[in-house]
Amino acid sequence: MSVNSLIINTLKPLGVPVKFQTLSEKEKLSDPSSYITFFEYNQRSALDSDDEETLTRHFVQVDIWSKVDYTDLVKQVKENLKQVGFSRNFETELYETDTKIFHKVIRFNYITRRS
Repeated sequence: MSVNSLIINTLKPLGVPVKFQTLSEKEKLSDPSSYITFFEYNQRSALDSDDEETLTRHFVQVDIWSKVDYTDLVKQVKENLKQVGFSRNFETELYETDTKIFHKVIRFNYITRRS
């Protein structure tokens, strides 16, 4: 299973749209009060053996967007991703003044075995 599929399947039960990078135009028109986007911003070897990469570390940013209090959603995102092996390494809060949307940025890393 790809890292993207793992993130989508892990966060889907939270009941908000979860999309790679951005919502579709149709989803934007439905104007959800909260949604999640994500992308991989870096990838590198986590372990080499006999000059071959055996483990890969994926660095992923998860963005939570909301017009309402997202405290519980943020907690659920962190708990769900931790349960499947993600480690959180950065977190910050922003407010998008042009769209009046609260924006939580959380960065995680995840290690996969190379086939």
